[in-house]
Amino acid sequence: MATRAVIDTKIWVSALLNPRGVHARLVKYFEEGAFHVIVSEPILNRSRIKEKFGIDESVIRELMILIGERTEHVAVSGDVDICRDKDDNMIIETAIKGNAGYLVTRDDDIKFDKEVSSFLDRYGITVLTVQKFLDVIAPPVGPPA
Repeated sequence: MATRAVIDTKIWVSALLNPRGVHARLVKYFEEGAFHVIVSEPILNRSRIKEKFGIDESVIRELMILIGERTEHVAVSGDVDICRDKDDNMIIETAIKGNAGYLVTRDDDIKFDKEVSSFLDRYGITVLTVQKFLDVIAPPVGPPA
């Protein structure tokens, strides 16, 4: 079974802002089918991305087409209330409802809150940074042992 992951909105945006960075590498692996992405409406909220990050609508549209065509969509209802930030709760709920194995984020509230970690552990969800997730889906190649 393919690796299933929820990618936080900020990571998609970072890939747009820096097409040569680690976040863009993650998008490249996604385009190549190295893992399966689960999304929900809050993750794909165009107006929020445009307002919060000031990215041109045409750039956002291209990304939304790519994400929309190659992801599994799940509905969220606001059932999760574990994080202080309601947007983070929606990301967490997306991971749970989509049976994700990983939640990839830069958000410290999700990465370092022990209550959130314990909650996600019950669902078999591991929170990783982009680099650590890249190590999972495309381990670095080193010299033979």
